[in-house]
Amino acid sequence: MRLIRFLVALLLTTLLVWQLQTPQQLGDKTLPALGSFFNPFSGFWQNAEPVNPASNLSQSLHIPGLKKPVEVVYDDLLVPHIFAENLEDALMAQGYITAQNRLWQMDISTRQASGRLSEILGPRTLNLDRLTRRRGLPFAAENDWKAWQQDPETARRMNAYAAGVNAWIDQLSPATYPLEFKLLGYAPEPWTPLKSALVIESMIDALNSRNNDLASTNSLAAFGRDTFDYLYPLWNPKQQPIVPDTGQWKGMQPVFQQADPAQNLSLHSGKNIPERTLPTGMQNLNGSNNWAVSGNRTQSGFPILANDTHLPLRLPHTWFQQQIHTPELNCYGVVVPGAVGIAIGFNADIAWGFTNVSQEVSDWYRIDWTDAGRTAYRVDDQVKQAALRVETIRVKGQADVLDTVRYTMWGPVVYDDPAEPLFDCAYRYSTHDEPAPESLAQFLDIAGGKNYADYRRAIPGLDCLSQNVAFASHSGDIAITVQGKLPVRAREQGRFILDGSKSANAWQGFIPNEQLPAMKNPSRGFVYSANQHSTPPSYPYFYFGNFDDSRGRRIFERLSAMQQITPDSMKNLQLDNFNYLSADALQVFLKLVDRGKLDAAEQKLLAELEKWDDRYEKNAIAPSLFEMWFDSVYTLTWDEMDQLRQAKTDVLYPETWRFTEILNSDPGSIFFDRLETPQRETAQDIVTEGFQQMARQAQQMDEAELVWSTFKGFAIKHLTQIDAFSRLDVVTSGTRNAPNAIGKNHGPSFRMVVSMTSPVQAWGVYPGGQSGNPGSRYYDNMVDTWAAGDYYELLFLDQPAAVPANRELARQRLLPQ
Repeated sequence: MRLIRFLVALLLTTLLVWQLQTPQQLGDKTLPALGSFFNPFSGFWQNAEPVNPASNLSQSLHIPGLKKPVEVVYDDLLVPHIFAENLEDALMAQGYITAQNRLWQMDISTRQASGRLSEILGPRTLNLDRLTRRRGLPFAAENDWKAWQQDPETARRMNAYAAGVNAWIDQLSPATYPLEFKLLGYAPEPWTPLKSALVIESMIDALNSRNNDLASTNSLAAFGRDTFDYLYPLWNPKQQPIVPDTGQWKGMQPVFQQADPAQNLSLHSGKNIPERTLPTGMQNLNGSNNWAVSGNRTQSGFPILANDTHLPLRLPHTWFQQQIHTPELNCYGVVVPGAVGIAIGFNADIAWGFTNVSQEVSDWYRIDWTDAGRTAYRVDDQVKQAALRVETIRVKGQADVLDTVRYTMWGPVVYDDPAEPLFDCAYRYSTHDEPAPESLAQFLDIAGGKNYADYRRAIPGLDCLSQNVAFASHSGDIAITVQGKLPVRAREQGRFILDGSKSANAWQGFIPNEQLPAMKNPSRGFVYSANQHSTPPSYPYFYFGNFDDSRGRRIFERLSAMQQITPDSMKNLQLDNFNYLSADALQVFLKLVDRGKLDAAEQKLLAELEKWDDRYEKNAIAPSLFEMWFDSVYTLTWDEMDQLRQAKTDVLYPETWRFTEILNSDPGSIFFDRLETPQRETAQDIVTEGFQQMARQAQQMDEAELVWSTFKGFAIKHLTQIDAFSRLDVVTSGTRNAPNAIGKNHGPSFRMVVSMTSPVQAWGVYPGGQSGNPGSRYYDNMVDTWAAGDYYELLFLDQPAAVPANRELARQRLLPQ
């Protein structure tokens, strides 16, 4: 009996140990191995930071490959100020320190960009991994590194950074892995320059991949040319472009081959279509604001530059702050963890900031296949063989998946399901091209720039990341350049799916750098961008994209009226909550609504809107009422598009500004007639019915639910979507079409204001923290400051001893091994 009890106990113990050491499935979620996760010696307990983190940082560490000692001063925000005797050592230290704070974020971002999430998350991410690879992101990163390693300077910098990251990884043990590695049950792997290229490609794709070719083609086929032009004009006459026409393009004569825009204009339907293609103005665009004002408009007499980049907001935060100091340069700024150097920032002489150009840099080409297996295709009656790239996708818990991707002269064939509307199309995407070998080092040299000439020399290195680069210098210059690898197109080329059997439909190269839109020291005293059109239609090169129609107008209006500008003036403009799109639409709505059909309760709501100043303040009710009203009117109007989508046909919806314009100028348009009713509706009918729908919805909500901050909702989620690691309690003003462009989980990811005085002064904040560890006080310590509209002074040091005592957190010495 004793032996039986012993064997039963042994069996139960074995089963318990097995269960504790094995990840468990809970619904569609996989829990970590609880034994490992709760192990007091190596589990999550080890990720708790001490009350005083200086005890972990204030030490000397030996780093393999370091040439000279590096001193790092951490300020009270955990920002590292790196003092090195040469650039390679500085970048090695940057890699080490970034990994020290953000290693898991670096790892997961490269896994996403390379289509390797299924290795750690299992089959639920298999389709995402396949799509990532089929769209060619790993292919693009491989081409980047293939080119960059041909330039000795670029290769040295990339390898130095990777060596620093690996020095941190090599000293880790399972007990000291970042928390998310323990949760997901895997270990860090060595860093390579290719991984840094993947980080860069991930950002390029987030900013530059928007494409409406399918929806545009279907809309043209469904409505015809005249109606298409009526609904979807390319130019909003109310906006101010980034670079106005001052006669600078006179005599510029681009030469085109004429592409045929009227190709493949039948409806392309399928079982899988994208989510409703919302118009610009109703989307959270990965855009931004930047501007620079001349010293003759500022109180100090020196230029001021401001930049706030609008991106999805998440934890760990998108950006990592640092200062890099060597004998050749001294620069402060932010960069995406895993990328080398400084992306946005300033030094004692110059400052620069980005917004997205928003022009389309990708096209779809319908392929004329010669065989059912899609192994060869015709171009100009010549047969070309498709190159086959076999992708091996490792999947946790099951066998590897092999996926063959066909590459044509245009690019990869993304879809292999005949039910997909783009099944027979190839994807031409500028980021697939090899960059110039020196391009990355060329751009990174902006960190040591002294003047306008250095700025102009550096920015062509951006290559495929198309950005509006604002500039200001201590010497007094301000400038802006629409920089990037922008295709030379014939009129209308690329707006619709193109015929891939004709080589004449290829891009005719890229706009030369000297002909890209740019402006220096304009008489008005400022330059600015907010993702609006790069130029007016008089610019000789054709382009199209998704452009802002509100923020730019507001920024132009306010900058034009300012004098004696101070850094506080710039901060206030970044926090401006006025929305021009709602101001325009509300004026038209109030003119059209039939007040005689409204009851007393509805009249009260109307009065609330009539006194509204079009500012999206967190405690206001009117913004919520207007958004519900607008959504109702918009949905009631465009039932034709909804009907097409129900038939699995992706179509465009008119932009917000154009919708408002049609309401105002063509209230009898056939589009206001509802398909489901026998009578003919007008704009007045639709606006009135939309108001009544809004009123019914509002009357079912209490006042607290109607307050804008509650109605809008806002959350900064952890990358794993774990609520305990997220910030769900943040209250904000703002809206996507105001300068303070805050959506539900999207908004200003780094606000920066730089005054080019001597010494230079700068202020900044982002909604996160320097640490990627949810157990650290520096994980989200800047969120509340950001939400309150406050800023931190950014410490720009010329030597380690210069840090104020009340802002010094710790010092760290990195030594050669």
